[in-house]
Amino acid sequence: MNDAHFHLVVNHLPIVGILIGFLVLLVGLIMNKLQVKNTALGIFIFSALTAIVAFLTGEGAEEIVENLPGISETLIHKHEEQAELFLTMVLILGGVALLTFIFQLKKMAVAKYGFVLVLVLSAVSIFISKNVGTSGGEITHIEIRSDANVIQLKSNDDHNDD
Repeated sequence: MNDAHFHLVVNHLPIVGILIGFLVLLVGLIMNKLQVKNTALGIFIFSALTAIVAFLTGEGAEEIVENLPGISETLIHKHEEQAELFLTMVLILGGVALLTFIFQLKKMAVAKYGFVLVLVLSAVSIFISKNVGTSGGEITHIEIRSDANVIQLKSNDDHNDD
C-alpha cells in the first residue's frame, strides 16, 4: 500500500466519524442519556486522532499524484488549504470533547455546557468536512468537479466530430 492509498483509506474516518458523533450526541442530548453522550465524546476524540493521520499522509499522497496526467496543482492546493482548516477545527472539537469528558467524570456542572459546545463545534466541522472531502475528491475525480458538465459537453463534441 503506497502513501496515496493509505491516505484514501484513512481520510474518510474523521469525516464519517464526526457525522456519526454528531448524530449520537444529538440522540444522547434528546434522551438525556449520559452513556450515549459519552460515547459521542469518544467518537469525536477518535475522529480527531484519525484526522491527524489523514493530514500527515496527505503530503505522501500529493507526491504520488501530482505528476499524473490531468492532476491540477490548483486543486491540490485548494484541498491542502481545506485540510488545514479541517484539522484545526477537528483538533479543537476533539480537545473540547476530551475536556467535557473530564469535567463530566469529575461531576462538574460546566460539563453540560461542554456537551452543547461540542454539538455546535461538530456541526461546524461537518460543514468543513464536506468541503475538504469534496476538494480532495475533485483532484482525481473529474466527474465531481464543477466544470464536469463543460468537460462532458466538450467530450460529446469531440465524439460528434468523428
